[in-house]
Amino acid sequence: MTQTAATPDTTPSHPLIESNRVEGTPVYDPRDKRIGAIHHLVIEKVSGRVVYAVMSFGGFLGIGAHTHTIPWEKLTYDTQLGGYRTDITQEQLTGAPVTYEDEAIWRDRKREQAIHDHWKVPPYYGF
Repeated sequence: MTQTAATPDTTPSHPLIESNRVEGTPVYDPRDKRIGAIHHLVIEKVSGRVVYAVMSFGGFLGIGAHTHTIPWEKLTYDTQLGGYRTDITQEQLTGAPVTYEDEAIWRDRKREQAIHDHWKVPPYYGF
């Protein structure tokens, strides 16, 4: 989702937030159903720009959950929900690239390109 002009329900009371406050924030699908939570953020070193949210989906109390790397552009903060809204549905997660904690994904442009191709978002490094 690309962010458009601010509306009352997406304008946060404070424009900045610490990363530790984003971790654990719920993520909702287009029907306001909670589909997961933000596990951690991936930040480009040089620009300082957040480029991905690694999100956990499914499971119960962290057991059986899968993590998926989502381009940051797919998320919009919604103050009424107290979480991030996305156009991603639970069904679209099937076949989505899975992220593993020990994976060196960030050194592999082909792997990153697969993430962008799957979510149909242009890569951040093409700007």
